[in-house]
Amino acid sequence: MVIIADCGSTKCDWLLSRGGRDQQLENTVGFSPFFHTTAEIRDIIEDQLLPKLEPDEVTEVYFYGTGVHDEHRAEIVAAALRTCFPKAKAEVEHDLLGAARAVCGRTAGIACILGTGSNSCYYDGVKILDNVPPLGWLLGDEGSGTHLGKALLRAWFYRELPADLDAAFKKEHPEGEHAIKDRAYEKGANAYLATFTRFLGDNLQHPFIQKLVSECLGEFLDRHVCKYQGHQHVPVHFVGSIAHHFQEILSKCMEDRRLQLGKIVRKPIYPLAEFHMGTAD
Repeated sequence: MVIIADCGSTKCDWLLSRGGRDQQLENTVGFSPFFHTTAEIRDIIEDQLLPKLEPDEVTEVYFYGTGVHDEHRAEIVAAALRTCFPKAKAEVEHDLLGAARAVCGRTAGIACILGTGSNSCYYDGVKILDNVPPLGWLLGDEGSGTHLGKALLRAWFYRELPADLDAAFKKEHPEGEHAIKDRAYEKGANAYLATFTRFLGDNLQHPFIQKLVSECLGEFLDRHVCKYQGHQHVPVHFVGSIAHHFQEILSKCMEDRRLQLGKIVRKPIYPLAEFHMGTAD
């Protein structure tokens, strides 16, 4: 059995593949070597994934995850994988390389992640050549679910929402201002802030929401994608729930900047399996 894993800060997808044909998708909570130890990651895998398979049957694990920025962080995850799958070869890479392999395959392009967080890179078909530094949710993450949620909350707290949206927001979030603000400053606030994108999606036909989403996605394109040399001459691909749910607005933002829109893939897990099974382009 071969396992392909795509791990974000809120959820991890695990695709169990037997010979490239019989595929089984499982999920656990997400984790990052920035915030979790090897023991904590091992416990998550043991509790939520191992009961659904036979660990000794696993021969290869290809893991792509958030926070895997260097060899030290990669080893934190790899050590947990080796413990859980003692007979498997484990390869741990950054989720950005996973995104690039999923949408670009073996051709050059710009690959972007727009999920709870955001990131981008210029990929030559084999490796990442350039990466505008991601600054995380406190300083950056433009265009991400966290960024969008933060923009919505600012507009609400600052009394900038039109009356109809304000009433709809209060109805959906009766917990009130103090509870929301308290929760926003707790651990894991980035994932909490991203949950407010549901309200944006439910009210996407409202001009105020369209403008807010457009400004956030445009900021991502301007601060990241447009910084790559030759950005107008290669396709720009996207991975993640935000790119998927707001793809019409994203497409318009791309058009305004004369950028070539490539693939928009909500989940990279299946294209990654094709990449590793040798069936990708």
